[in-house]
Amino acid sequence: MGLRVIVVDDERDRAEMVRSSLEADGFTVVAVFASGAGLPARVAELAADVIIVDIDSPDRDTLEDMRRVGIEQGRPVVMFAQDGKPETIKAAVEAGVSAYVVDGLKPDRVRPVIDVAIARFAQFQSLRGELDKARTTLAERKQIEKAKGILMKRRKVEEDEAYRLMRRMAMDQKQRLIDVANKIIEAAELLG
Repeated sequence: MGLRVIVVDDERDRAEMVRSSLEADGFTVVAVFASGAGLPARVAELAADVIIVDIDSPDRDTLEDMRRVGIEQGRPVVMFAQDGKPETIKAAVEAGVSAYVVDGLKPDRVRPVIDVAIARFAQFQSLRGELDKARTTLAERKQIEKAKGILMKRRKVEEDEAYRLMRRMAMDQKQRLIDVANKIIEAAELLG
């Protein structure tokens, strides 16, 4: 089964041409809407994989809906528009639009643009995942350092010894080092 696509286009004839072109390319068009109103709920309800939007110029509400779909729901959004102003393109990209194509939607251009948008979206999601992982690791490191400092102060031990104590506690309790660090910090806060 092909990717599940929602098409948003207020021109019915063009939307039907795009639908036919997508279905001929193996996509499953789950819905065609004349406007993007309520799109985030529709995307979730229909379990769409890709959203294609054709619009003259995206307004703030449209971009907010695209942000909800692209960033919050993790779906690639392809936007075909007439507005090629740099500030509009920048706003669309910041809203999570994976591909912004100026000069409108043409059925024969849809497939390659979707392929690029999906690849770009996957790359962006991968980078976002790496960034989230790095942030988590950094936050955990800070907590471990804080717990180590508490042990050093309370037990009057050197840094290496405090770290060894924490590792031993983690192994004995079959917990992650960060969990032990959090318990040490909580206990220290309770005891004052």
